[in-house]
Amino acid sequence: MATDQLRYDRMVETALRGVVREALRQVEKGGLPGEHHFYITFRTGAAGVQVPDFLRSQYPQEMTIVLQYQFYGLEVTQERMSVTLSFGGQHERLVVPFAAITTFADPSVNFALQFQPFGANDGGEAEAAPEDAEEAEDAPADDDSGKTGTVVTLDAFRKK
Repeated sequence: MATDQLRYDRMVETALRGVVREALRQVEKGGLPGEHHFYITFRTGAAGVQVPDFLRSQYPQEMTIVLQYQFYGLEVTQERMSVTLSFGGQHERLVVPFAAITTFADPSVNFALQFQPFGANDGGEAEAAPEDAEEAEDAPADDDSGKTGTVVTLDAFRKK
């Protein structure tokens, strides 16, 4: 199907999701090096996301997980990651397609990526619209009207 324009924005998003995939693959093979740790925010209602019902009801739109000390069985494929985390002392398996991720951050090296949800016309998921994404509660409310990009502030993740 031909379009009037090349979708460079989607090409960049796909390439940057590849950075997330590669970082997770390296951790899958060798564990987290040094002080590295990841904050991964994803849309819980996106296609392919598998989380326990109690988590989906607690986080109906977005959820942030932390891969740092206690995570088990990290598996990374071309399309998704799966990991076991502890919630209230109970181990639960989560499956998160890379297309569902909205933010990936490694505060130890001041690195973060923010993604826009794929829409039905972009060859991605049809479920999520941009208005479905919520801002993190601790994130500062900067007035960036009219600005675009993939930069996210890390103040919400820094130790105070």
